[in-house]
Amino acid sequence: MSSPARDYVAINLANWNSRVPIHAQGYELPRFREDPRHLSAVVAFDRARLGDVRGLDVVHLQCHIGTDTLSLARLGARMTGLDFSEPALVVARRLAADCRAEIDYVCSSVYDAVAALGAGRFDVVYTGVGALCWLDDIQRWAATVAALLKPGGRLFVREGHPMLWSLSEPRPDGLLVVEYPYFNVEGGTLFHEKQTYVPHEGELASPDSISFNHGLGEIISALLAANMRLTDFTEHDSVPWNPLGDAMVEDARGEWRLREKPERLAASYTLQAVKG
Repeated sequence: MSSPARDYVAINLANWNSRVPIHAQGYELPRFREDPRHLSAVVAFDRARLGDVRGLDVVHLQCHIGTDTLSLARLGARMTGLDFSEPALVVARRLAADCRAEIDYVCSSVYDAVAALGAGRFDVVYTGVGALCWLDDIQRWAATVAALLKPGGRLFVREGHPMLWSLSEPRPDGLLVVEYPYFNVEGGTLFHEKQTYVPHEGELASPDSISFNHGLGEIISALLAANMRLTDFTEHDSVPWNPLGDAMVEDARGEWRLREKPERLAASYTLQAVKG
């Protein structure tokens, strides 16, 4: 009998592999090819807090099809991208080649990143929105991040807020309802979603996924235990996709926030920490 850990990885890998051809169409890849200055909306949002990355060795964990990875390379970083989906990396490598960007893409799980890439190699570990929820063990993630970094190296995370992940679709009267766990639960939470988060026709070939919510205290405590020093924590009232349907409205930057009283919800956060 396979272990629960292997089950969730296999289920999620099938899910993400099935998203790749849809995301390759929905992520507006031609814009990257046509305009060498174009950045993903995610990295454009992060840029002010991220600071100058020119000449730095940066690894993007859970990089998917590489639009954020390419954007960071365009800001002058020496980029490595890591993801567990080889089909996603095929798209990422093709995009980088088309854009004449030198990016090293490696297929590996996050937990095996040190073995795949080497310890103490990077000035920055970058993790984008919608990544941590796919990991069952945040302590192991934090230890991996610390091992990848050089002494004094920095972690940069912008992530969906665990409060957002706990919400269901809004009720007809507009109230937000907490339906899913805020704290991590053993075995995660199973979802069956026939559509991904970009508009498309048809249904995902593998609609099942298992995600793991991690409370802010759990994440911060894991980083502190891994000898990481917290240097910035900022909560935002927006996210770069629409998670709550008609309850949200898009702004000029492509960020989505609550249509009514957006101050009710911390939708995402930026966390930075330094090794040692």
